[in-house]
Amino acid sequence: MSSQTIFAPSTVYGKSGVAVIRISGEKALDVVRCMSDVSSQNILPRHAYFCKLYDGQTNEILDHALILYFKAPHSFTGEDIVEIQCHGSKAVLKSVLESLSGLEGFRLAEPGEFSKRAFYNQKMDLTEAEGLADLIDAETSAQQKQALRQMSGNLKQLYGAWREKLLKIYAYLEAYIDFPEEHIDEKLVAESESIVQELIKEIKEHLNASQNGERLREGFHVAIIGPVNAGKSSLMNAMVQLEAVIVSDVAGTTRDAVDVYLDMSGYPVILTDTAGLRLSDDKIEQRGVEIAHQKAKDADLIIGLFDASKDNKEVLGQLDAKKVICVANKADKLTDEQRYHFEKEGCLLISTKTSEGLSALTEKMTGRIQNNISSSSSQIITRVRYRQSLKECLENLEAFNLNKEIELACEDVRLAARALGKITGQVESSEILDKIFGTFCIGK
Repeated sequence: MSSQTIFAPSTVYGKSGVAVIRISGEKALDVVRCMSDVSSQNILPRHAYFCKLYDGQTNEILDHALILYFKAPHSFTGEDIVEIQCHGSKAVLKSVLESLSGLEGFRLAEPGEFSKRAFYNQKMDLTEAEGLADLIDAETSAQQKQALRQMSGNLKQLYGAWREKLLKIYAYLEAYIDFPEEHIDEKLVAESESIVQELIKEIKEHLNASQNGERLREGFHVAIIGPVNAGKSSLMNAMVQLEAVIVSDVAGTTRDAVDVYLDMSGYPVILTDTAGLRLSDDKIEQRGVEIAHQKAKDADLIIGLFDASKDNKEVLGQLDAKKVICVANKADKLTDEQRYHFEKEGCLLISTKTSEGLSALTEKMTGRIQNNISSSSSQIITRVRYRQSLKECLENLEAFNLNKEIELACEDVRLAARALGKITGQVESSEILDKIFGTFCIGK
């Protein structure tokens, strides 16, 4: 890790009332001495000082600002941190950043470097760091709540407890390898096998219960699928309350998949309009139909839409029934008898023209999303890399057997513990760290 003192704006660059610039490193207090009229020797941690801000080279006044000092190790990074709260004009920010870059031993921070230093100084593990990244990126209340839960260390505690159990077994087995003349205690054998079997059960339950946890971060995929002129584009526009896609009476108007992002009762949803399902000689439309089928296959939920006045829902039989909400559009054209017929078949009646049934459809979609994401759980898998490492751990635990050579059994335990350590960062990989912290914004 670099010993240089780093700095960066922690707020978005541009016009704003206040901007925050963060400085972290062993020379952070030099900013107070060189760029303000506050005494660096008498400054108190966690106190705000209103002062004049000067250029470090020319002594020209740059702004009137607040300066705060956070003394190591009681700071975000675990290093000395100074924060400058200045006015947020582009001119002020530019001049302050240029002045900081002129100080010896100072440089602009790389993306995620503040959080990386916090990780190296054991202020957080990787799951907590990724929870912080999720909180910064959160666009819905469900994402916000889950990110806060992960930041609080719930996954760190879970995976850390599992790893500690494995390290205990590993220590016992290593001791036996070092002293082979001693007979391995039968009680130890039984206890080790019991712990491993218990962990296998817990990890499997965790993997199954968190099957759709990644969707809470990435978005829940909902595809609108159906025959031509069913009103798919009209439904899309009605749900997002804007003209997101072209609507026309001409069959085959929609030829490609169009994605729109929604906040549905706090859950992130990616809603996709697709081409109408039908046979066509038009190569472009054929490609659109192929894409529609692929979207249906990849979707977490399908709105199977058809024109109730034509009762042309037969194409919906090609779709995965477990994922489909059957929706009959143009209910405003139906008789009471026809309505009864579709309701008896389990179809939800809507009209994109009159907005009938749209709130009921939204409620039904939200209920299905809640059941799949299980956001009420405080310990869900939010990243693919967690799932991969857990599966790697599980494979090694299932290979563990004290009836085979003790060295091989010991290696199974070591590899299982190592897989868990990769999730939290106790087993470091520069490639993983660069990938994780490289996704952070500059200044975090």
